[in-house]
Amino acid sequence: MKEFSNWFIDLTVTSPPYDNLRTYNGFTWDFEWIAKELYRITKDWGVVVWIVWDATIKWSETGTSFKQALYFKEIGFNLHDTMIWNKNCFSAVWALQNRYAPVFEYMFILSKWFPKTFNPIKDRKNIYGGKKVNGTIRNKDGTMKKFSKEVIVNDFGQRYNIRLQIPHRQKWWHPAPFPENLAQDHILSWSNEWDLVFDPFLWSWTTAKLAKVNNRNYLWIDISQEYINIANKRIESLSQ
Repeated sequence: MKEFSNWFIDLTVTSPPYDNLRTYNGFTWDFEWIAKELYRITKDWGVVVWIVWDATIKWSETGTSFKQALYFKEIGFNLHDTMIWNKNCFSAVWALQNRYAPVFEYMFILSKWFPKTFNPIKDRKNIYGGKKVNGTIRNKDGTMKKFSKEVIVNDFGQRYNIRLQIPHRQKWWHPAPFPENLAQDHILSWSNEWDLVFDPFLWSWTTAKLAKVNNRNYLWIDISQEYINIANKRIESLSQ
């Protein structure tokens, strides 16, 4: 990343190693250095999607995710949105001994200034679709006031910032892949065709694959030759 130019990435979609939850062939990384480099190489009005979770150590969650989000703010990013990935499944069976099942991860949407691109996905069925409504909005003092005019509700509304997407096994083995449709949602939402999409943790090439499929330019790096080999196989599969 230190070899990259300033201000040339439109969108980063990535999921870094979570605390010590996976070994990743023994490689380590420097969060603060990578955060600063992401800020440097991201265009003004660009976005970083940072998908992360916390380990539980000595009966306490580490809070690493929150610390990272606050550090991103310290170095200049806006915390534009805190989204939730609801996996609706979990693997830490032992956690049920003293807490509820952990089924979600954070997706921090970080922006330099305000995002230049937002293409909202509108596939949420509205129960009032096609009907006229005269809605209300709450004032600061707690009272309610009506909208100035009636509006007709669209059949489909904009999605909420919680995503229900269940991980699935992929033939491209990797210790922690995330769903392809999750990456695609972010790529479609925060970038346009031919924008440059980046992933500093290549892993199983999910971000790059969905960038390519959706007509985005893409750039990726990784320190593990094994994961690069996995990615190369996926690249080959797209042309078959």
